[in-house]
Amino acid sequence: MSSPQLDERSSNQRKHESRNPIQRALIDNFHAQAIKLIRRAQPSTILELGCGEGYVLSALADANIDAELNGVELDSRAVEVAKRRLGDRATIEHRDARELAADGRRFDMVVMLEVLEHIREPEQMLPILDQLSNGWLLLSVPWEPVFRGLNFMRGKNLTRLGNDPDHVNHWGRKGFSRFVASRFDIITMPQVFPWTMALARSR
Repeated sequence: MSSPQLDERSSNQRKHESRNPIQRALIDNFHAQAIKLIRRAQPSTILELGCGEGYVLSALADANIDAELNGVELDSRAVEVAKRRLGDRATIEHRDARELAADGRRFDMVVMLEVLEHIREPEQMLPILDQLSNGWLLLSVPWEPVFRGLNFMRGKNLTRLGNDPDHVNHWGRKGFSRFVASRFDIITMPQVFPWTMALARSR
């Protein structure tokens, strides 16, 4: 008897490629809300920090967002997947955001979706985001404790009470609002269940 094949996809790939209709609807709404906010800001250049396998950038390209699309990612395997997915529709680099900031690179909008919850000492990212952005920022994190509760209800991470082992930060809406507002002016925070999303501007 052959052993079952291991799923070598990243957690990000499994999330975006899920066949669960509820999860698909939630992710589609997440992308739709991000696209709506980006159209409101009308940036000419967009940088996604931690672009993973390029799902968000692909959604922006599919929506015909009229902007130069760029992404950086630390995972070399994810970078290769993103490059194959996007082709010439976006520029994907295997780089650290700090390197871009040190090079003086700037973009009309910096996007960082579902990344900050993974970063220890996330406040250190705020000045880097400010350096990279000409004005606009689009940020999101899981809406806690709702996110953990949903995981627990569907039998995921039961021994951790629903908490993803890679999540080191946990924000409610008010907590995330305070975190973002410590450096930027929040324009709007729409309900994007089960995430918290914020459109903000540099001061």
